[in-house]
Amino acid sequence: MTAANGRRQGAREGDTVSAVVRQWQAVHPGLDTGPMEIIGRINRCAALLQQAEDAPLRRAGLSRPEFDLLGALRRTGHELTPSELARETFSSGAAVTKRLKSLTERGLVERRGDTRDRRVAHVRLTDAGGDLVDAILPEQLAYETAVLSALDPRGQGELADLLGELLGRLEGTPGMLRA
Repeated sequence: MTAANGRRQGAREGDTVSAVVRQWQAVHPGLDTGPMEIIGRINRCAALLQQAEDAPLRRAGLSRPEFDLLGALRRTGHELTPSELARETFSSGAAVTKRLKSLTERGLVERRGDTRDRRVAHVRLTDAGGDLVDAILPEQLAYETAVLSALDPRGQGELADLLGELLGRLEGTPGMLRA
């Protein structure tokens, strides 16, 4: 075992997932729990990050899914249809419709009908919506920077590459998540 592996293993011993893995290994000693160590940690990190990141959103009176819609409109820089917003945010059409209603009532987005097809709506950020996204984003990025500062820049790059590889595989393989 190298010193790096020893440090990694030592860091793993104190997290919540390592306790769960040890329990499963006691119940089923023959099973390979290696995948659980990765997926479990990804899930646990995501849940903890989501809770902490939502603090600026809560202060602004937004939910994470509402901010995702506003962010999609802000980063694309143009109007999107509700269907396009659903694809951009990995949400259902019904969920997008509900969120857009709330955001419209609060003056953060505007909807307009399509001139050729009255069934289609186009959604755009209002100035207030754009200002809100621009005000919240730096606070969220500062938090993320602080969290990742525990890893050296090389480690951050390696983690980003590995997660990108995994995400690309999951996104590019239909039915992969349902296997």
